[in-house]
Amino acid sequence: MPKTLLDVDLNNARVPQIHNRWHPDIPAMASVNPGDTYRCESIDWTGGQIGDNESANDVRDVQLTQVHYLTGPVHVNGAQPGDLLVVDIADIGMLPDSEWGFTGIFDFENGGGFLCDHYRDAGKVCWNFEGVYAKTRHIDNVKFAGLTHPGLIGCAPSMELLEEWNRREAKLIATNPDRVPPLAAPPTTENAWMGQMKGSDAENAAKIAARTVPGREHGGNCDIKNLSRGSKVYFPVYVEGAKLSFGDIHFSQGDGEISFCGAIETAGWIDFHVELIKGGVEKYGVKNPIFKPGPVEPRYSEYLVFEGISVDEQGDQHYMDATVAYRQACLNCIEYLKKFGYSGEQAYMLLSTAPVIGMVSGIVDIPNSVCTLALPTEIFDFDIRPNSNGPVSGNRGSALVCS
Repeated sequence: MPKTLLDVDLNNARVPQIHNRWHPDIPAMASVNPGDTYRCESIDWTGGQIGDNESANDVRDVQLTQVHYLTGPVHVNGAQPGDLLVVDIADIGMLPDSEWGFTGIFDFENGGGFLCDHYRDAGKVCWNFEGVYAKTRHIDNVKFAGLTHPGLIGCAPSMELLEEWNRREAKLIATNPDRVPPLAAPPTTENAWMGQMKGSDAENAAKIAARTVPGREHGGNCDIKNLSRGSKVYFPVYVEGAKLSFGDIHFSQGDGEISFCGAIETAGWIDFHVELIKGGVEKYGVKNPIFKPGPVEPRYSEYLVFEGISVDEQGDQHYMDATVAYRQACLNCIEYLKKFGYSGEQAYMLLSTAPVIGMVSGIVDIPNSVCTLALPTEIFDFDIRPNSNGPVSGNRGSALVCS
């Protein structure tokens, strides 16, 4: 078992080995050599704001200026800007005092989600783990194997890259500054936690530090479900030591994580192995991270595949818009599942957490992109395939929803 390099306190998110912003000057909490394997623990991405209970009020009231809580940074000795940091995800597990997870629909006024125009009220589902499987008391007749992974992992940005992020995202926000949900999350000192940085140094850095909401050139919040056990990731290095951080562990997630708080969010640990490719950014022409999926994933043999095209809910035609097409595929699947007795909220969060496969299936035939969502039929304990007798409806439990 690798040595635990950085641990966490489930009752206290604000310890020096945790930070919730990206900034090149956040000090490293530990150092490793190329060739080392080490373990780090992580709290859930909200820092413990969500409870295993029968109310969605905590999802409704979550403070998004706090997220994401990341473990690190870890300094890799010898890493220099322009290198590739090679990170193997050797193993992933749950913390023994936190063997549960949650999924949420964020309130329209507080982050929303991919289908926020249809599901505007906060909702929640709590999950329990049975080995590699997840079950929930809030969605009946469903059980599936998880593909556990870090939703968020990346190296620290250089100051130049940080300034570029802030420039382009501020330009986007300026096009519609009052939009709800907002177009992007700009820097704020509110609830910023800068690891070991203290006093005026922490406050000044927080004024320009990047929020952790999106994925960017350094990696970050990419939410790639296949980045699991046995995966290998090649990260561009922007600062001396690379300063690798991670968090937002997902027990399971569907492609797209469509409800935003949409994986099975949990606390856990990851074993990392690190190597360096000197000058690798130029050698391989790398702009964004590259990853090789691992050999471990759920094996489902049968899927129902739902199509969507670039025509929105109002019947308006869009030109080759894959976002509209994938939204339609998701909505089509949700409407199908409602015929079996599931609520829209249950189906929405199920598609966000189960190992569904999302694909851009057609991107050349004007004017419609075609996106697909493949739902594994074997996660249900009854037959959901179409047949001449029609769908068998029933009481499928209920998700927690604020109103």
